[in-house]
Amino acid sequence: MAKKRASGEPWVIPGGFSVLSLQFSSSSASRHCLYVKEHKVRAENSKHRPLDRTLFLLNIPPYCSHVVVKELFSQFGAIVSVELRDHPGSSQESKPIISKLFRPPEKQGFKVGYIIFKNSSSLQAVKSYPFDAPLVVSTEERPVKTGVQKWIQQYSDSFIHPDRLQQKVDNFMLSYDKHKEKEAERKKKEAEKQQEEEEGWVKVTRGHKGAKARPHSEAANEKTLQKEKRKKKRKELLNFYTWQHRNTQKEHIAELRKKFEEDKQRIALLRAQRKFKPY
Repeated sequence: MAKKRASGEPWVIPGGFSVLSLQFSSSSASRHCLYVKEHKVRAENSKHRPLDRTLFLLNIPPYCSHVVVKELFSQFGAIVSVELRDHPGSSQESKPIISKLFRPPEKQGFKVGYIIFKNSSSLQAVKSYPFDAPLVVSTEERPVKTGVQKWIQQYSDSFIHPDRLQQKVDNFMLSYDKHKEKEAERKKKEAEKQQEEEEGWVKVTRGHKGAKARPHSEAANEKTLQKEKRKKKRKELLNFYTWQHRNTQKEHIAELRKKFEEDKQRIALLRAQRKFKPY
């Protein structure tokens, strides 16, 4: 028999998910379940989704927008950002931010989410929240529209003033140009670094007046020594390939000469054995 859960305690299910109860309004008879856990993906340990401050959510209903999710979980601590997606996936921090006007329409359905808190203590507060105390979505202070009212609001929001649209286009192009410049600068630095490693040269730039030359540190000397070793090794390998190519050519020429002498002897023997005399 399963152990009965006491009132006022959190509900944790297999997989490490904590179950939160969600109620649309205080008068709603039915409740919805949200499944939350701490986001722990080591391959995605970045500043965009820090492992110790990111909460992963499952089964978010369609009537919970970014604003609603942020307001519901603000009671557990300050929130840095909220991200809702159709499916779990890696963050897209390197890509430029695109306005909703240029994105395809979002699919209507249940979603997954990532909430980044300002403090790591907020995660423990969410996981220890009792299941018997539901989170209320729509209240008098923050009413949430559904049904026909929601559709009318979305239809009204779909129209945008030309000046506002032009501003969003300009901001998008500015962000896109900055992203391209950073990408080009990064590729240029990588190409220069690769060329320096291949040639064994280090680019030296002139500093401002009065700047003292920094002495070579042990790390710099070790790096230079490693470059020289790699350069010497590549040179030895190149010399070996050159010697091997020349040796192969010599062997090939010797084999051709040997076959030429054998053919001469065979032709001479055939001429000596010829017995046909027309006269």
